[in-house]
Parts: sequence; C-alpha cells; structure tokens
Amino acid sequence: MPFWIIASVFAAFMQNLRFLLQRHLKVTSLSTGGATWARFAFAVPFVALALVAYKSLSGQDWPLPGDGYWRFIVAGGIAQMLATACVVALFARRNFYVGITLKKSEVILTALVGLVVLGEAVSTPVLVAIAVGFVGVLALSDPPQETGLPWTARIFNAASGYGLASGLLFGVSAVCYRGATLALDSGDAPLRAATALLCATIVQSVTLGLYLALREPGEITRVVASWRISSLTGLTSMLGSLGWFTAFSLQTAAYVKAVGQIELVFTFLFSAFWLKEKTSRNEVIGIALILLSLALVFWAAWPA
Repeated sequence: MPFWIIASVFAAFMQNLRFLLQRHLKVTSLSTGGATWARFAFAVPFVALALVAYKSLSGQDWPLPGDGYWRFIVAGGIAQMLATACVVALFARRNFYVGITLKKSEVILTALVGLVVLGEAVSTPVLVAIAVGFVGVLALSDPPQETGLPWTARIFNAASGYGLASGLLFGVSAVCYRGATLALDSGDAPLRAATALLCATIVQSVTLGLYLALREPGEITRVVASWRISSLTGLTSMLGSLGWFTAFSLQTAAYVKAVGQIELVFTFLFSAFWLKEKTSRNEVIGIALILLSLALVFWAAWPA
C-alpha cells in the first residue's frame, strides 16, 4: 500500500478525534474563535518537539525554503484557520457527523483549486467520484426539521453555507500546503511535512491570538483554563496535520483529500455509538453516496 494512503487514513482518524474535542469545547465553554485557536495554540509545542526529535534522529539537514514557500504557508494557514472556524460554527447547527460530511465538499473544491494553482489534474474515475460525493453533500444539506419549506430554502441555508465555505477554504489550504512542502529544498517527506506544519501553525496561532485579544477579551484566558481538553485538541491536531502534510508531500492534494473521506466512517461511528445522535433518511442517503464516492476513489488510486 502506498505510504501516502496510510498517512491520509491516519490523518483522517486523528482529525475526526480533534473535531470531536473542538465540538465539546464549542458547546460547553468557548466561542467559535476560542475553540479554533485552542487547536493551533496547543499544537505548536507538540509540533516543535516532534520536528526537533525527528530531525535529530534522522540526521538530516534543515530544509531551506524555496520560491513561493512563505506565500503558500501564509495563504494556507489563514485559509485553514477560517475553514476550521466554519466547521466549529457548523457544529451549533447540525449534528456531528452531518457537519463533518458537509465539510467534505473540500474534496470537490480541492481538485479545482489544485488544477488552477498547481496545474494538477485528476483522472476521470476520480472526477466521477467527486460528482457522486457532491450529490451526497446536497442530500445532507436538506435539514429534516425544515421539510415544510421550499427545497431551495432547505438546501441553501446557513449550515450549507458553513459547510461549503469550509470545503473551499480547506481545499485552498491543502493545495497551498502541498505547494509549501514541494518548495522546501531537501529532506524526506516527514521532515518537510513537520517543517511546513510548524511554520503554518505559528502563523495561525499568532494571527488568531491577536484577533481574540482585540475582539474577544477574556477568551484566551478561557482557552487556557480549558487546558485539559485544549491540550488534547492540540495533540490530535498535530498528529492529524503531520499525516496530511506528509501525504501532501507525496501525492496531489485532490487524491489525498479524496482518500481522506474515510473520515466519514470514523465520524459516523463516533456519532452513532458515542454521541447517540439520530439520523434522517436524507442524511443516510447522503452518507451512502459519499461512501460510494470514497470507494470509487480507492479503486482509482490503488496501485495496480
């Protein structure tokens, strides 16, 4: 099995855990901005330790940034930060796994952004898989509690807006992070991934921290007070992001995010067996279509 597939599946699992923890922070004690910042701020020391340890053990030289590296890092970091905030805000409107599934519009949009920014196209089977997944996203955008409304009002709603916005922003960040890992001049995939991740996480922590200090006085104190959950959020964030960045350094962002749809399986299991959340018929149809999309992607991406 290609290592980028293993890294993508691992990243999806850890990302699912991180979103579960952020959901808890959002619904119990923190604002959207606070729950988002907790992920980045508490991840910085974990990423730094992992990077220094791996660099020392592997005996490699520090990779140096090449052309466009910092543009990719800043653009990707800000896009990911805004995307995370959209997902956290979405948790207040839909149940856990539906919110995560709506976020999966990122698979469609990552392919488009990757083609425009890096010129990386995807195969026909993956395009078919993306189309099937998009139909599933539309099915999930139909809130069961509002079935008396016209279909346009049911599909084009705030939950859909947050989900699609997060998908676009996560797509931008994925492509930028792939560009950043490719812009480093040396090092194996894990070293380049950890280097780019540390730079991006510092940019995110400082940027969002300044915003919270100016616009939400006291929120940083509340984040620090929630350190038990926030530190776990940072740890799972670091592990998941290392998986994504490693996969991005080895494969195009669209394929990585397409394989990452396996997160939906993990999310469904958490939702059904831990959170005890119920689902509607439309939600089951939407999830089934997206899982069919995932199967098509695995078929297309698996080596012969």
